[in-house]
Amino acid sequence: MNNNTLTTPDRRRGAVLSVTLLSLLILLAGLLLVVPASAQSTVAANTKTGSILGTVVDTSDDPIPGATVVLQGPAGDRLTVVTKDDGGFAFHQATSGIAYHITVTAEGFAEWSSSVTVEPGQEKTITDVKLRILAVQRAVTVNYSSKEVATQQVKAEEQQRIFRFIPNIYVVYDPHPEPLTAKMKFHLAYKGLTHPTFFGLEAAWAGIEQAANTPDWPQNAKGYGERFGANLAGGVTEGLFANAILPSLLHQDPRYFYQGTGTKGSRARHAILAPFVCKGDNGASQPNYSQMGGLLISASLSNAYYPESNRGAGLVARNFGTNMGIHVALGLAQEFLLNKVTSKHKH
Repeated sequence: MNNNTLTTPDRRRGAVLSVTLLSLLILLAGLLLVVPASAQSTVAANTKTGSILGTVVDTSDDPIPGATVVLQGPAGDRLTVVTKDDGGFAFHQATSGIAYHITVTAEGFAEWSSSVTVEPGQEKTITDVKLRILAVQRAVTVNYSSKEVATQQVKAEEQQRIFRFIPNIYVVYDPHPEPLTAKMKFHLAYKGLTHPTFFGLEAAWAGIEQAANTPDWPQNAKGYGERFGANLAGGVTEGLFANAILPSLLHQDPRYFYQGTGTKGSRARHAILAPFVCKGDNGASQPNYSQMGGLLISASLSNAYYPESNRGAGLVARNFGTNMGIHVALGLAQEFLLNKVTSKHKH
């Protein structure tokens, strides 16, 4: 056999090798055709879109995270992103040559909007996205109880003390007082008539009457006791009728309302008129029938226990006039003096 003659197995191996080489050449040619086409397609795509970037801040240039940024196209296409912690946002596939409407919203801020157009392959940065704080008026439903507020105000008034020990419960310093219920009016009367200072003041007044030898009781211990008892009776009837019973029936407020502002003349006039003009439970000013009626009833009842020589219309008029004068003086003291020495509960 000739050595240059190929055997059958050799021919087969040569054929397989030829086919393999041919396949590789075809694959390489395909790659050379596909890659440039793909690159050209990518370049073409990049030349038809652009990026829109920006940072959302407030008027103090502090970033606003969580703001909603909407990019609205003329054909109805809509892109939405939310700003990051640094306030930044980005749209990377914005079609070039289109006038987009961009809107930025955030809770508590006024809306910001503008128009923007991007060129092919451009990264356009919007630098003036500043949101101003929005002044919002909101309707708030409050469960408000006038009675509960009045209860708190009365509790505060009960703790008012002149020189830290004399109760001063019938003066209102609160600029917005609530009306008292009948129960509150009787409660204040009870507090005033059972405090030790009430008995101390009536005892001191009995001593003054003893020194002045009036009314016509003897100048001895029994006479002092009768004067003291009469003062207690007068004080209790006045406190009940003028501060509780009549104010409840007539819907009037027995307290003195401290003015504290304005000229001295207007404040003095307010204090002098207080025994004659009061506030109704409806907040309107009206004649103080409770105060005048309570003092008149108390003065009339004094005829039942004063010495017979002192009884009559003169006793009623004298006691009524004296007590009205005391209340005028007390009003002036409340307006100009006692406020400075009265401890007030902060509520």
